[in-house]
Amino acid sequence: MNRSIIFLSITAVFLIQFSSCTVNSAKIDNDLKKYFDAKNVEGCFTMLNNSDGKITVYNMALDTTRFTPASTFKIVNSLIALQTGVITDENMVIKWDGIKRWNADWNKDMNMKEAFKTSSVPYYQEVARRVGKDTMKQWIDSLAYGNQDISGPVDSFWLNNRLKISPDEQLGLLKKLYFDQLPFRKSVQQSVRDVMLQEDNTAYRLSYKTGWGFDEQKNNIGWIVGWIEENRHVYFFVTLVKSPDQKIDMKWARLGILKDILKHYGFMEGKK
Repeated sequence: MNRSIIFLSITAVFLIQFSSCTVNSAKIDNDLKKYFDAKNVEGCFTMLNNSDGKITVYNMALDTTRFTPASTFKIVNSLIALQTGVITDENMVIKWDGIKRWNADWNKDMNMKEAFKTSSVPYYQEVARRVGKDTMKQWIDSLAYGNQDISGPVDSFWLNNRLKISPDEQLGLLKKLYFDQLPFRKSVQQSVRDVMLQEDNTAYRLSYKTGWGFDEQKNNIGWIVGWIEENRHVYFFVTLVKSPDQKIDMKWARLGILKDILKHYGFMEGKK
């Protein structure tokens, strides 16, 4: 029997779910609307202060609505691939298939660390094909990830609005990943946390994964999900951006909004 299936049968007994955080007791902060307005977009923001368990939300309606995870699914794709041995470690190289894509950074041999940082779609599509549909479905179900729908091709369900997850559910996943509470080896969870680290200085450590896709109405859906650590305290966040503008600079919009909000709350100065 496949080792990953054996592991899944064991973990399924207690079926770890990260379905959501407790938004019923969340503080609503509509003052954050100005940061989305400044970029001419809709969106939502959610933050969990792990020290006291308090949740702050802007736009509860979007926070509890499911959207395509787009490249934020690379978090889970990486966990599954490392756990099952499809990827041996973050330095394992997958050969470029020779097809030139719009992003020149993807047109080369690369390892998982590089693929995660450049958000390489073809790399992670190959990873998903190697994991296989059955194994992928077992893991998605055991995690209770969003709507758990991976119908269609195994290399595109996170991009084509089959699989969907809400910002609130993303927040639950992030917290469990940070504290080694997902049904993967601790070394696997540590590897994924390592590749999520984007900024590390004396004031703070900022870790995140981005995503960019489209909903059924062709609206741009942008994600940036992760956590910020200051003075040994961790705060989890999810930013979602929604826009019909096909010319939007999503990379600029989502990161700009996130950093504006973090600074609004006094982060990034090492004083939290």
